Amino acid sequence: MKTTIQLEEIAMLGLGIYLFSLLSYPWWVFLVLFLAPDIGMIGYLLNNKIGALSYNIFHHKGIAILVYIAGIYVSNDILQLSGIILFAHSAFDRILGYGLKYEKGFKFTHLGEIGKKN
Repeated sequence: MKTTIQLEEIAMLGLGIYLFSLLSYPWWVFLVLFLAPDIGMIGYLLNNKIGALSYNIFHHKGIAILVYIAGIYVSNDILQLSGIILFAHSAFDRILGYGLKYEKGFKFTHLGEIGKKN
């Protein structure tokens, strides 16, 4: 199952890259912003509950899609770019096994415990 999930996430990352190619930004913008959603980890400096919430907001594909669609609706390239970056980054994280977080700690995700052999 792990391989199937990874293949699905690779396809989603590819979709994010394709959608980015439809925008007029140079490729270096994608590379520079690709890790920006990890700013959501800052919440863990306060506690696990806030950390999980902030991390999950920046790594939720549904939110990413809504941001992207809002950008299309209002013809705003920055919103479209933001949605694409959030979506592609989330797919990449899931390829690596980093899922949405539970409140009991960073390593507890919807994909299983990080570092534990599943």
